[in-house]
Amino acid sequence: MQPERLVSEDGVEFRDLNGNGELDPYEDQRLTVEERVADLIGRLSLEEKVGLMFQTVIEAGEDGSVLEMPGKISKSPTSIVCLDKYLNHFNVHALEDARMAARWYNSLQAVAEQTPHGIPVTISTDPRHAFIENAGVSFTAKAFSQWPEPLGLAALRDVEVVRRFADTARQEYVAVGIRAALHPTLDLATEPRWARQAGTFGSDPDLVSELGVAYLRGFQGEALGPDSVACTSKHFPGGGPQKDGEDAHFPYGREQVYTGGRFADHLKPFPEIIEAGTAAIMPYYGMPVGLVVDGEAIEQVGFAYSKQITTGLLRERLGFDGVVVSDWELIMDNHVGDQVLPARAWGVEHLDAHGRMERLLDAGVDQFGGEECVEVLLDLFAQGRVSASRIDESVRRLLATKFRLGLFDNPFVDEDAAAQTVGRQDFRAAGHEAQARSVTVLQNGRPEGGGGPDRADEALRLPIAAGRRVYVENVSTEAAARLGTVVERPDEAELAVVRLMAPFDARSDLFLESWFHQGSLDFPPGLVVRMQRIADHCPLVLDVVLDRPAVLTPLLPIASVIVGTYGSSDEALVDAITGAIPPEGRLPFDLPRSMEQVRQHAEDVPGFDDPLFDYGHGLTVEPLG
Repeated sequence: MQPERLVSEDGVEFRDLNGNGELDPYEDQRLTVEERVADLIGRLSLEEKVGLMFQTVIEAGEDGSVLEMPGKISKSPTSIVCLDKYLNHFNVHALEDARMAARWYNSLQAVAEQTPHGIPVTISTDPRHAFIENAGVSFTAKAFSQWPEPLGLAALRDVEVVRRFADTARQEYVAVGIRAALHPTLDLATEPRWARQAGTFGSDPDLVSELGVAYLRGFQGEALGPDSVACTSKHFPGGGPQKDGEDAHFPYGREQVYTGGRFADHLKPFPEIIEAGTAAIMPYYGMPVGLVVDGEAIEQVGFAYSKQITTGLLRERLGFDGVVVSDWELIMDNHVGDQVLPARAWGVEHLDAHGRMERLLDAGVDQFGGEECVEVLLDLFAQGRVSASRIDESVRRLLATKFRLGLFDNPFVDEDAAAQTVGRQDFRAAGHEAQARSVTVLQNGRPEGGGGPDRADEALRLPIAAGRRVYVENVSTEAAARLGTVVERPDEAELAVVRLMAPFDARSDLFLESWFHQGSLDFPPGLVVRMQRIADHCPLVLDVVLDRPAVLTPLLPIASVIVGTYGSSDEALVDAITGAIPPEGRLPFDLPRSMEQVRQHAEDVPGFDDPLFDYGHGLTVEPLG
């Protein structure tokens, strides 16, 4: 699908975006971004400008069509949001197939061409190259190449792997029309109970800063251009120190605390990511409690609502002049099916929608994430509560990014190229290798059988040679068969391999809540007893998926081998424990000894005084033979 192109009198080919048959300055590739923005902004109606200031969820038809009905989460038919509300920034959710994704994207751009000035659509996404499926945070890879979660990249301590991942993801994104990444996440994993640690680069501010810049370079390049993906770095000025580890998506997790006095640690990655040229910044939902910055007490409102933070700290002190996009749904409650997620208007819950939006604009926000309530901003303008110049200030930034990405000149993608690029074999191989390498060996060698009387003098260590009778849990039969003959019961086995998720408390009252792993990090006592019974029959290899730092203390005497993973397939785990791809991971955070230690720990402080395993721990495994 190609847009109509014309040739000007002086021989310049251009897309006649407004259909007037003339080469207007905003259509002229020879002009600077600033010149093109200045021309277009003077042509736009108020309604078109307002539409630019919203970014909401959109869903794709499985056959590549645009949806003309509300989706599972999206609220309006495509034509309504594009042609009636003039939105042209969308956060896409499920994409099952590369060719269909490209077809849908092209169809959406064709709809956008029907608007008065043909402003192209910018499609954004949360991370979609790893394992966690959470509609509020990230998506599993599906057709895309699959890599470890960012925690796993951090476990490798390898800047080049991070850059390669980001460049791979960039190529796959661009192939299907995704031109904006709602990442990297630069929060510090300092509060062990927090649900979003898997998306971070761990607890050390220096490593987070270094890997964050490498990640940005892989997506954006040295400067935004036609092959770039524009990054929204988040969550300013650092999510992570959530009171009692509860996430700020939810009313009970709105408070962000700095009892350890480590605000500077959490801020540290942001000056570096700004210097590297991040296109956008997203403040977090969290409401700081008792925070003092440079002698000034910070108001207890969500960071996006805080002029002290968004304008004073981000714009004025750190010099950021890119787009500030709010996190999702700060203004309106979100109703999905029979569940609700209240608007994250922490500290300003008493304000109505108009008051919340006015407050966000005054704080310095350019774009409202997860919203499509354009009528509220139009009302604010009509009432004289928001000026034309304030709207233009944000629109100018938003248009500049679209022009730098080359969307005005060629927004369409090639379906065949998308199918050939997404999930390319070399991309998948590199992701698989990173998954295996990131496996972190925490314990290597305990008496076989967990210390049973008949095996106390023997030991099992990595790497594991194939050829045993093996009992597995949460490991595919195909992967397990590489270790030997798969048996049904532990008492038939010579080896057991069990994969466990880090513990969490299941919750499901509020929308999104069931996807967030929150609460206790203790394994339930029944599980510990069951692991002991398995180990009584045969040596036990335990893998714990460390999306949060689990309390492993009761498992140490039981398992012969314990490894931690952060997004590794069964095949990658087998490669690691057999030494086919030696595991190299090192912990990106401390592992606590007990929940009591966690409860006594200040939420903003990296690490413990006496951890069970400390940051950087990871045993070296000698190859077989």
